[in-house]
Parts: sequence; structure tokens; C-alpha cells
Amino acid sequence: MKKYFSLVLFAHSIFAMPFALIGFFLGVTTSEKPFNWYALALVILCMVFARNAAMAFNRYLDRKIDAKNPRTLLRDIPAGKVSASEALTFVVVNCILFVLSAFFINSLCFYLSPVALFVVLFYSFTKRFTALCHLVLGLGLALAPIGAYIAVTGYFNIVPLFFSFAVLFWVSGFDIIYALQDEHFDREQKLHSIPAALGIKNALRLSVVLHIFSALCIILPVFYSTFSWSYYIGIVFFCAMLIYQHLLVKPNDISKVDRAFATTNGYASVVFAVCFLLDAFLRTR
Repeated sequence: MKKYFSLVLFAHSIFAMPFALIGFFLGVTTSEKPFNWYALALVILCMVFARNAAMAFNRYLDRKIDAKNPRTLLRDIPAGKVSASEALTFVVVNCILFVLSAFFINSLCFYLSPVALFVVLFYSFTKRFTALCHLVLGLGLALAPIGAYIAVTGYFNIVPLFFSFAVLFWVSGFDIIYALQDEHFDREQKLHSIPAALGIKNALRLSVVLHIFSALCIILPVFYSTFSWSYYIGIVFFCAMLIYQHLLVKPNDISKVDRAFATTNGYASVVFAVCFLLDAFLRTR
């Protein structure tokens, strides 16, 4: 299990999981559906299985590319820690478990589960033909809030969509920052990315624009629902982390990309989710 956790970088679940919890408890607090531990467990399992499948498939599909890139040469498949067949088997098993978990939630989640799998798996192909691959990754993670909301309520609503768009723009923006490390490699290998297409300076500018949209999307729900002071603290902290990561990474210095990518965004999602959950608790007292 340890080698598979390494394969899928299980710790990176911290990006989407908090927003799945936001979607879940938004469903509980804004509908007549009661809180259900069983449903929450199934949502968490769906998140884990979908992310396992997506990350392992990405590692499987990119194994030859990773073997050429000095930055990724020691990843599990190129390093021989996990074989390609083991990784592919892991993908299939997690896809099956994801669909089964969705089946036990409700019929809408079950019917939409193949669509969700297609999006999260399709991302791995996109860098081969479009620089918009970062947006596809963002779309995959953006399914978390609306998916969790549907798991509770069984229908769509506009408010969780704001959180989904927030995730879409947020993830796309920080994935562009992360891709700065491979700008030259991507060009040499004819792979597509925003940094390879636009250069570092323009890629950072686009990332800023995407993060501005993300900030707007977490502010918009206050015009559609009532929130306490806790949610506003979450907004301020999330926006501060967006600004901070852009202060860390500059066109002439990308040495702090890892810090901006993992640490800053990890804090942003967790603290924002905690503030939302505290707000939900305060509003239901």
C-alpha cells in the first residue's frame, strides 16, 4: 500500500477533498436532507477512488515522458518501484470502486460517474495536443463540490457551482505555476502547456487572472445565501494565499514553485473549508 500511496501522491488529496466537504455540508444546510454518516463516507470514498485512478493513470500514461525528464525521473514507474501493469491494474480497480460507491449514493451520482471518470482520466492525454490541459485538470477537481452536493440532495443548484468554478480557476492557476518547472522540457518534447506556449512571464499573468476569477467565485455565494463572520474570514484567508503564492514565484525566480504549489494551496483549501464548516455549524445552531 505504501508504494501505491507514493504512486498517487495521496497527500495531494488535500486540494480537492476540502471542497468536497464544502459541497456535502452545503447540501445538508441548504436542503431538507439530514446529515448522514453513510453518505459522507461514500463521498469520501468516491473522492479517494477517483483521485487514485486519475493520478495513477497519469503516471502510467506519462511513464516514458517522466523517464526523460530529470525532474520526474525518480517517479515510481520510471524508477521501477511500481510496474506499468501494476499501475494500470490499480487504475481499473479504483474506477470500479468509484462507480460502485456512486451507485450506493443515489441514481444521479451513479449515472454521472462515467462522465466524471472520463474527465479526470482524459486530462492525462491533453498535454499532448493542447495548452489548455491546466483547465482540464481544474475541471476534474471542480467536480468535487457539485458532486458532493448532488450526493446529498440528488439535484443541481447554483451555489455549489460557484465553488466548482472557484476550484476550476484556482487549480488551473496553480497548475500553470507548477508547470513553469518544465517550460523548456515541454518545448523540447513538443508537449503542450501554458508556460511552453506563452513563456514564464505571460503564464504567470494568466495565472493571476485565473486566481482573480477564483476569488470572485468564492465571494459570489454571499449574494445567494446567508453566511456568518466565519465564512468571510475564510474568503480573506483564501485570497491572501492566492496573493502570497504569486509573491513567491517571479518570472526571474521560480525556485519556490514547490512551496507555492503544495504548501500554500494546501493551507488555502483546508483553512477555507474549516471556516465554511464552522459557518455551517454556527448557522444551524
